[in-house]
Amino acid sequence: MNDYTIVDNNLYHDYAYLKDVLDYTLEHEQVKKAIFSIIFVDEKEIQTLNRTYRNKDAVTDVISFAFEDNADIVYNDNCRVLGDIYVCIPRMQSQAIEYGHSEKRELSFLCVHGLLHLLGYDHMNSADEKEMFDLQELILNAKNITR
Repeated sequence: MNDYTIVDNNLYHDYAYLKDVLDYTLEHEQVKKAIFSIIFVDEKEIQTLNRTYRNKDAVTDVISFAFEDNADIVYNDNCRVLGDIYVCIPRMQSQAIEYGHSEKRELSFLCVHGLLHLLGYDHMNSADEKEMFDLQELILNAKNITR
């Protein structure tokens, strides 16, 4: 049983569909017991996080803080404590418009992207980027969340 919390900070309330998307992502990645959080933030907060922890003084769309250094690490009763995902709601909304798709699509994409980072995926080189982005598309398409 996976357990995660979404803290909306009164920034966005239309996200009930995320449960299905996140559950499917965890199932696809064969994660049975995990804990993580998704926190919705504004531009000021995400910029502060980006500056403080990534040394980039700019607004971004999503930042993940993985608690695991190694996927084999387990905590109490084989439960993985994955970390936190911060999603900038104003950036998500503007990107949905910019990319010409729904906020549902953009928010799902950002949350799946953040979760995959917590699970150890990255996009530091072109091969890893292709693997991660192909997996994101596979997951979103399986849940019929298309462009």
